[in-house]
Amino acid sequence: MMSEGIDWQRLHRAARAACEHGYAPYSHYRVGAAGLVDDGRLVVGCNVENAAYGVTLCAECGLISSLVAGGGGRLVAFCCVDSSGTAIMACGRCRQLLWEHGGAGLLVDTPLGVLPMSQVLPQAFDITNLDARRAAEETGHREGTPE
Repeated sequence: MMSEGIDWQRLHRAARAACEHGYAPYSHYRVGAAGLVDDGRLVVGCNVENAAYGVTLCAECGLISSLVAGGGGRLVAFCCVDSSGTAIMACGRCRQLLWEHGGAGLLVDTPLGVLPMSQVLPQAFDITNLDARRAAEETGHREGTPE
């Protein structure tokens, strides 16, 4: 999908609105995310902190949950903003989540501009890695051993 056909302002407005609902009593750093689905739907998420920091949910997690709960589909465009509306970069864990539901061609609005997911998460791990492993097991080859 080409970036020109995407209403990035709409995505930013939706992300900023989601940000207002962020639950950040510890860091006071609210985050909102918005994504455009291949069927035209808009999905959003906000961060939800927890006193046990390890169970805090990033805005991207909420967005992916909303995507799946709403019937699935593929993300084609994504943005994430802080409370000032500034584009911020997803953490590594969330980049993997975005890859799973958007793939290499997902367009991401980053602090450096719009980039495809293939540049945001180069050499991503995905189903092709699992398929290659299964194929090797089926033929009796072990990974890392000579044939």
